[in-house]
Amino acid sequence: MRSKAFYSLLAIIGFAVISDQIIKYLVERGMEYQEQIDLLPFLALFRVHNTGIAFSMLSGFGDEALIALTIVVICFVSYLWWSTTYSRWMSRFGFALIVGGALGNLIDRSLHGYVIDYFLFHLPSWSFAVFNLADAYISIGAALVVLEELLLWLGDRRAGGGGKTGEN
Repeated sequence: MRSKAFYSLLAIIGFAVISDQIIKYLVERGMEYQEQIDLLPFLALFRVHNTGIAFSMLSGFGDEALIALTIVVICFVSYLWWSTTYSRWMSRFGFALIVGGALGNLIDRSLHGYVIDYFLFHLPSWSFAVFNLADAYISIGAALVVLEELLLWLGDRRAGGGGKTGEN
């Protein structure tokens, strides 16, 4: 059972990396830089290059520092994934998505010196930062980990204290 779960999570990581890289390849080959293709009234493809991390933060750190930081994060999340009990499937799935997304962005940064971003959520008077599928995998993975922690906390609270507020 343990090896089946392990290989299933490796498959999730592989799927995340491969799907991310395929879409980035298609965007790089099929769109001009900063070209916008509206898909829905609030969603567009918009090709840009991000030299930082999320929301272009740390863009002045340089490639080597950001690559090293990404590797540290991947190692830490991999440790959390490995050390989390198999019964906590939602967290383990989330950790696998985080690792897969981080690897996808690491590949970009290592090969190009930037990360390829292409999703733009926008309204006429507002737009969200441009991001990619790897970023979405990281965000969904983090949300799954937080959700499972919240559900476990609520379950423990109900079992131990009947759900009353103010109890430790």
